[in-house]
Amino acid sequence: MHDHRHDHHHHDHDHQDVPPDISLRVKALESLLVEKGMVDAAELDEIVDSFENRIGPRNGAQVVARAWTDSAFRQRLLADSTAAIGELGYLGGQGEHMKVVANTPAVHNLVVCTLCSCYPWPTLGLPPTWYKSSAYRARAVIEPRDVLREFGLQLEDNVEVRVWDSTAEVRYLVLPERPGGTEDMTEEELAALVTRDAMIGVARVAAPQGSDS
Repeated sequence: MHDHRHDHHHHDHDHQDVPPDISLRVKALESLLVEKGMVDAAELDEIVDSFENRIGPRNGAQVVARAWTDSAFRQRLLADSTAAIGELGYLGGQGEHMKVVANTPAVHNLVVCTLCSCYPWPTLGLPPTWYKSSAYRARAVIEPRDVLREFGLQLEDNVEVRVWDSTAEVRYLVLPERPGGTEDMTEEELAALVTRDAMIGVARVAAPQGSDS
């Protein structure tokens, strides 16, 4: 599954092969683009830092927390996800067309991109490595319950699993169920509970520590 031999030109000498580590490939590409003047190094660093650290899944968590605490926003979010997310300023490249799907006691949603690795960067930051893997992309559709079980999420038999295939035209975001024991928490406190995995659908949002739920 991770055979990179076909990625290279037909060289027989190992020292001429591109390093198989994807991070080394990315660094080599960055260096080439900077060297040719096609990309400014400082600008590139700013973009990467933004998605890795300042954005990450925090924007998405704010969307979820707002939906948990504001029923009118929740309705707008489910009716016109792109517009509602735009109210919070979290649109942009790779996130222009959004669709939010809500988990309920009877339905659990799971997001995948079977074609490549389409992902809502403005709300979730950079996609995790496993999301881009061919194994996840194939198995999430064929055997979603098994995949969820491997992530540590055991669903009850009466819960329906719906798998949503993100594309270049639309990116999906899961609105997790609000856990019990959070009735007195602020929007910011709630946002801190929301994880990236819960917004992809491979996890549930855990109740805060000390909660009886």
